[in-house]
Amino acid sequence: MSAARLPRQLLAECVGTAALLCAVIGSGIMAERLAGGNVAVALLANTLVTVWALYVLIETLGPVSGAHFNPLVTLVMWSKGQLALMDRAQVALLFIAFQLLGAVLGAWLAHAMFDLPILQTSTKLRTGSGQWLAEAVATAGLIFTILRAPAGRASVLVASYIGAAYWVAASTSFANPAAVLGRMLSDSFAGIAPSSAPAFVLAQCLGALAGLGLAHLFEPSAAIERTP
Repeated sequence: MSAARLPRQLLAECVGTAALLCAVIGSGIMAERLAGGNVAVALLANTLVTVWALYVLIETLGPVSGAHFNPLVTLVMWSKGQLALMDRAQVALLFIAFQLLGAVLGAWLAHAMFDLPILQTSTKLRTGSGQWLAEAVATAGLIFTILRAPAGRASVLVASYIGAAYWVAASTSFANPAAVLGRMLSDSFAGIAPSSAPAFVLAQCLGALAGLGLAHLFEPSAAIERTP
């Protein structure tokens, strides 16, 4: 990663995160309007759109910035030395700042497209030990999938994992502090109340550490890699 490329990379992280949150929130609004009260149908529609959008965004923006779209992914990549610039910590903080900005813009864009008030705050409570555990597990699985994905397969595997986690995790798998922020600003199907957000983010952070540790356990050792 060179300094000359950094502005494009920050723009990619902002646009990618905005597009992802717009897809999550916008599809949730549309699904809720069309599902006639059937929550399962609404969740299925929300899941499919998220999976497709995530795949496209990773494929198109991955070559530019790595397609993190998630502060925890950025921190994991920073910890593994994959933000190779003069000051990796500063780059990581910039990535995170632009991801959070993108999450807010994505929520606002979704509202604008559906003629809803731009500025909202969610009233949807998501709390309890089951949902917190689900967020930790979902985030651990996401980090593990990213770190263990074979070269060129990350977009398919990450999108597929998120689609599965939507239905496996009691929390519907946010697994992303930027997603928590964007969804906190939308009083819609995909929203989360501000009072529920801190516990979700804490659970995600713990899950990211677990995922990082699990991926490390499966890294080939020097002895295994050494050829005769």
